Amino acid sequence: MDNDYNIDLALVNQNNWSMSNDILYLINQYRAKEGKSVFVKDTLYATAYAVKHTKHMISTNNVSHDYFYYRSNGLKDKGAIKVSENVAYGYSSANSVVNAWLGSESHRKVIEEDYSNVGFGVLKSLSNNRYYFTMLFYK
Repeated sequence: MDNDYNIDLALVNQNNWSMSNDILYLINQYRAKEGKSVFVKDTLYATAYAVKHTKHMISTNNVSHDYFYYRSNGLKDKGAIKVSENVAYGYSSANSVVNAWLGSESHRKVIEEDYSNVGFGVLKSLSNNRYYFTMLFYK
């Protein structure tokens, strides 16, 4: 079944791991404060799918959930039972993007749900020198 949702795992090397780790730390701090289990970082499939989507957003200069079914079905093909994502653009730090997500009811709901794993696509656009973010959540 892998054939329909193949992803290049080398994409994970393009992710900004420093900022991603900071985002994960801040979100896990929030989840712990709320009495929820912390997320485990997925450095393979979820991150590869997230990086691919972030590259798409940069290439179209548009923040979107385009082709979410591809990312969701790809992770479900690997055993996930549910998948969601948050996206963002233009924030310059982990703190600013996490504050924006927590300040938005729909994004906060995703962060508070009972997902177990997360992947990241955090990349800076060379054309406008701004960050684009995709965070994939799954259980």
